[in-house]
Amino acid sequence: MTSVHELIRGAAARERAELSPATGPGKPQLVPAGRKPIALRATGVSSCDTELADDPWAIDRAPGYGPGASAADDIPALAPRQGPLPAEYTGASDAELTVRIIAAKAALGDRVQILGHFYQRDEIVQHADFVGDSFMLAQAAKQHPEAEAFVFCGVHFMAETADILSGPEQAVILPNLAAGCSMADMATIEQVEDCWRDLTATLGTAAEGELQPVIPVTYMNSSAAIKAFCGRNGGIVCTSSNARTVLEWAFERGQRVVFFPDQHLGRNTAKEMGIAEEQMPLWRPHLALGGNTPEQLRDARVILWNGFCSVHKRFTVAQIEQARADYPGARVIVHPECPAAVVEAADGAGSTEYIRKEVEAAAPGSVLAIGTEINLVNRLQQQRPDLTIFCLDPVVCPCSTMYRIHPAYLAWTLEALLAGETPNQIRVSDDVAGDSRVALERMLAARP
Repeated sequence: MTSVHELIRGAAARERAELSPATGPGKPQLVPAGRKPIALRATGVSSCDTELADDPWAIDRAPGYGPGASAADDIPALAPRQGPLPAEYTGASDAELTVRIIAAKAALGDRVQILGHFYQRDEIVQHADFVGDSFMLAQAAKQHPEAEAFVFCGVHFMAETADILSGPEQAVILPNLAAGCSMADMATIEQVEDCWRDLTATLGTAAEGELQPVIPVTYMNSSAAIKAFCGRNGGIVCTSSNARTVLEWAFERGQRVVFFPDQHLGRNTAKEMGIAEEQMPLWRPHLALGGNTPEQLRDARVILWNGFCSVHKRFTVAQIEQARADYPGARVIVHPECPAAVVEAADGAGSTEYIRKEVEAAAPGSVLAIGTEINLVNRLQQQRPDLTIFCLDPVVCPCSTMYRIHPAYLAWTLEALLAGETPNQIRVSDDVAGDSRVALERMLAARP
């Protein structure tokens, strides 16, 4: 099966040819493609942005997250940007880059491990020593003390977590510094500390022997600074697979939870535990008390931060209804970062690893409609050709920043390491790493 990247590139080239200005007297001038969706004729779906076909170095320093699901999100002014790549990489063909990556990887041997996230493009995953979700890859870093460096093909917060859990002499490298995460950027440490001050002033402090007024819980998709904040304040980190266990841990220690940055994972987990919607006020960081009254905060069980995943926010109940109309008997599986109505309408919801295992266990001939990132869905279909697997969203719209990791950056990184250089090293300061590690170790102990 052709990869999503190849489909996008090929369809974009065809569309550019079809829409290029006509020449000759009396011929009409056609409008360039601009942001018109790319028709992916091989799959019958289309792309959310024609610029997805562009090489990432053409947009790395442009404002915003770039084309993809996060294009409309606000990016922090100080978000990392990637410097230009040498022309020998940007001008190389896909085949040339593959040869260079394989050669450099062989020369480096066990000194360097390549970690690839499930959502990465196939051209990267094929070179990875380990493939998994953010937590699985951070654990892989922790479990390989023999490696001198980890090349983390994911996004910034994942590389930070790997640096926290790996040894002090090991380097963690992000091949493209522009590979961030819009969800993680929706909660800054300054905003979280302001929120905490307001909550402390509103909710007071606990008397001896009483539960704490509020326990901070952060999703893995957050900065190291926020993980450290949780570690300092009696809080914990969660993953999509152990969120319920973590909330249960928090409720043993506190009257309520403040959950950031993903409102949807927090809401879906709390609803599964029987917590009512009116007990889950939304905290909007730019409003006084997050836009809530003191009474709403006092009555709350889970205070949800106003953040979300732009990829999973795209899925709708209407898409599920259409999938069932097109394929009666189809099983619908979604990620818990999807809105609550989507999770409730689906047949199952769970982490990336849960989705992968559901596909693995499906009987031949089954039809699965999946609500998660398109590269993973495409790869699952390749692995199980005996199943009908498709993405609920009929428009191909990959994670804007995850898509920034291109083979050219991987080749550049590996050859720099071979030359004795350490480019794009992600370093978390000792004090932040120490407090983050406390919250992460609590998470590791919270097994579902």
